Amino acid sequence: MIPLVKVAMPPRESLLSALEEVLYSGFIGEGEHVYHFEKCFAETFGLPIALGVSSGTAALHLAILLADVKPGDEVITTSMTAEPTNVVILQCGAVPVFADVEPDTGNLDPASVESLIGPRTRAIVVVHYAGFPAPLAALRTLADRHDIVLIEDAAHSLGATYGGQGIGTVGDFAIFSFQAIKHMTTIDGGMLTMRDLGKVELARRLRWFGLAKGVPRTEVDITRYGFKYNMHNVAAVIGLAQLKWIRSLIDRHIANGRFFDECIPKIAGLSITRFEPTAAPSYWLYSVLSDDSEGVERRLAAVDVAASKLHRPNHLHSVFAAMRRPLPGLDTFYRRLTHLPCGWWVTDADRERIIDALSKG
Repeated sequence: MIPLVKVAMPPRESLLSALEEVLYSGFIGEGEHVYHFEKCFAETFGLPIALGVSSGTAALHLAILLADVKPGDEVITTSMTAEPTNVVILQCGAVPVFADVEPDTGNLDPASVESLIGPRTRAIVVVHYAGFPAPLAALRTLADRHDIVLIEDAAHSLGATYGGQGIGTVGDFAIFSFQAIKHMTTIDGGMLTMRDLGKVELARRLRWFGLAKGVPRTEVDITRYGFKYNMHNVAAVIGLAQLKWIRSLIDRHIANGRFFDECIPKIAGLSITRFEPTAAPSYWLYSVLSDDSEGVERRLAAVDVAASKLHRPNHLHSVFAAMRRPLPGLDTFYRRLTHLPCGWWVTDADRERIIDALSKG
C-alpha cells in the first residue's frame, strides 16, 4: 500500500551518532543545539527569526497571545484544517469566526473574511491547506486596512513560496509544525517566526513559564506567566539532521505534485486545486476534486494506494457548535475532495500507477 502520509527520517549515518552524543552529553534540555537549529532553520527558509517550541500548536498559541488576542476577541479562521488550529483560539478565550473557503482551493476566501470583520476582530489565522499557499496578498491588504494581525499557519506548507519569498514571511506571525508526518519531523516540535523582532524576547519568555533563559533563577522576576513550550536539544539535533536533506525531500514532493498538475486535468471528471501564479506549493498532500470522491478512494484502494479526505471540518465538532454558520464553499470543496499521496516516498512508477488507475475511471 502506498501510504497517504509517511514519517521522514534522515539517513542513519547523519543522525544516530549526533543523537547518541546529545543523549549522553548531560544536557538534553533547551540549549545550544536548539539555538543552532533555530538559526539554520531561519536561514534555510528565509525567515527573519525562528523560535523552536514543543509543537506547531504551541507555536500558534504563542502567536495568538503575542497578537494581543484577549478573551472575548474574535479571530477569523478556517474550518478546513486540523483541529489544533482552532482549539488554541478557544484556549485563549477568544471566539473562532469561521470564514468560508474557495471551493476550488480549500483556502480562505478573502471576500468571506472581509464580510466577517467587526469591532471585536483581532486577528486572521490563515492555513495554507495541503501545502498550497492561500491568497496572501489579499489577506495582507485586509489585515492592514482594518489594523488586525495576520497569522500564517504553515504547518502543511514548509518550503512553499509566495511572491518569491518563503511562506511565513507575509503574515505578522507564522508557525511551522514538525509533527511526525509533516514534511520534516523532530518527532514532535514546531517553529514560530514574526515580523516584529521587538516581540522576540517576550516570545522566548512565554515559551518558558515567563522566565528569561540565561539568568539565575534567584534573580528573575515573572511579570507575565508563560508555558512549558520550549524545544529540547534532542529534538533540535533531529531537526538539524533533517535540514541536511530537507531540500531534496521537498523537491520530490514538488516534482510529484507538478506531475499530477499536468496529468490529472486530462482525466475526465477530475480537476485540481487552483493556486495563484505568484504562489509555489510544496504539496504536502495532493488534492484532487471530483463529483465522486468515494469512487476515487475506492479506485485507488483497488491498486493499493491510500487516499482520503484526511481532515474533518472543525465546525462539525460539538465544541465549535456555537460558531457554526453556512459555509457553502467549504461544503463544495469537502464533498469533492480526495487527497492523494505525493510525498518523497512516491516513486515515478507509483505516480504512474495512480494516474493509470484514475484514467480507467
